[in-house]
This record gives sequence, structure tokens and C-alpha cells, in this order.
Amino acid sequence: MKYMFFFLIIFSISSFAQELNCTVSINMDNISNANRDLLSDFQQNLSDYMNKTRFTTDDWGGDKITCSLNIFILTATDNGSYTAQVVVTSLRPIYKSTKNSLMLSINDPMWAFTYQKGQALLAHQAVYDPVASFLDYYAYMIIGFDYDSWQEFGGTPYFNKAINISNLGTASRFSKGWVRSSGTYSRIGLVEDLLNDKYRPFREAFYQYYYGIDIFTKNKTIGEEKIVYLIKTLQALKDKVDFSSPLLKTFFDAKSGEIVEYLKDYQDKNIFNILKKIDPSHTAKYDAAITG
Repeated sequence: MKYMFFFLIIFSISSFAQELNCTVSINMDNISNANRDLLSDFQQNLSDYMNKTRFTTDDWGGDKITCSLNIFILTATDNGSYTAQVVVTSLRPIYKSTKNSLMLSINDPMWAFTYQKGQALLAHQAVYDPVASFLDYYAYMIIGFDYDSWQEFGGTPYFNKAINISNLGTASRFSKGWVRSSGTYSRIGLVEDLLNDKYRPFREAFYQYYYGIDIFTKNKTIGEEKIVYLIKTLQALKDKVDFSSPLLKTFFDAKSGEIVEYLKDYQDKNIFNILKKIDPSHTAKYDAAITG
């Protein structure tokens, strides 16, 4: 029965892991009215690009991946140079359910780019474009994480595309946000970790985690086991990998609340003490779960 469920999960990729249904919002409160006018078509241009571009060669006709880009323009110059903070989120449907799971919740603090009103957004795999390449990177990351949840290592082809863009970004004059620096989020840091063999056990457990939440309402015991398996996999990795890595920070920023929700009735409350050790930034959530 377990293997039949796996078959159904793999088959259901054709319904869920396709292309993007992306909501783009732009906050320009920090810049002048004149600079806002220069970005008057920016939101629509980005929305069209994310929702109309084919990022994969897969011909699937099911639901698109629900995601969003919330962009906060921080600075602007009269010659069309900008910096922005971007919050990227994506959702993944839970199998045979009306519920969604928060897949990504990334706060990207520094996007530097240039833009002119009416500018065409054209991606080129060998040339860095400060707008299109940024959008491509997050499109591939959203798709890659989604694939990884339905098939073990299914996202690797898209992470490879994302790291190629990252390498172009780090070599460009818009390198801020791309280069890896200690203790901070970087785009290349996130995808490098995903493709690093040291984090391979995490990606294997990530797939098992999603098997667990997909089957949870049908078989709570197995569901809990799969979620706990990921936690104990990370516990075993604690002395082998950097737990301040962009990958693990990204995972726990999105999943800490969900983990607590699924394990709130789990008999062994020590699981939350383990979580406090591997994810201290969300200690308050785990303490609340221990006290009930």
C-alpha cells in the first residue's frame, strides 16, 4: 500500500509541479513620486514575466505553483538604479487535501538592479540581466523545491540552472545579494548548499517529510514518523554541517510553525528540545509546544 501511495504521489506531479501562478506586489513608499513614475509599469512587467514565461520543458496541464514576490523598493536614482528587499513565498498543495504547505518564505534583503520604463525583460542563460536573471533564479528555486517534495532529488536540474545564474550574478556589477558572506543570506549560498553532498541527507529527509504530511490525515503514525525522521536526520548532521547555512535557515523559517502543528500531539516532547538545539532561532515556538 505504501508503494502504491508513492506511485500516486509521483503521478500527481503532473497536476501540481508545473509552472507559476505568481502574485507580484511593489511597495514604493520609500522613494519619491518622480521615481515611482519611472516604475509605473514595473509590477505588471514582472507579473507578466513570471506568469507567462516557460521555465520548464515539461508539458503539464495541471495547477500552477502558487507563489509571490513582495518587493519593497529601498532606494532609487534618477538614472534608473534601484535597490530592493524582496520577500519570496511559495505554497505546495497537500496531497488529496484542500490545504497548502508553506514551501518557501525567503526574506532577500538586497536586490540591486536597473530598470527603465517600458523595458523588455528578456532572459539569456549566458548573460546576466539584473532583473530577468533575478526572476529566473527564484522561478527555478520555487520549481526546484516543489520537485524535491514530490520526487527524491527531483529539483536538481532546476537548482543547477539557479547556480548558473548565481555564478553570473556574483561576477556582475550587481553582485550584492549574490556573493556568499558569513552569517547572511545569499542566493548563491542557498543553492550551493542544496547541491552540496554534505546536505544530501537533508534533501532525502525533506522528501520523506513531505510524504509524511501528505499521508498524515490517512495515517497519523506514519506521518509523525516521517516528520521526526527529518528532525533526527538534522540532529545527526549537527556536527557535520553549518547550521547557520542559508539552506537550513530557509527551511526552518518556512517550516518551524508547520512542524509544531503536526507534532503538537506527539508523545515524546523531547523532540522539541532537539529542535531547540538545531533551530535556536525559533525556540519560543518549541517552548510553547512543550508546555502545551
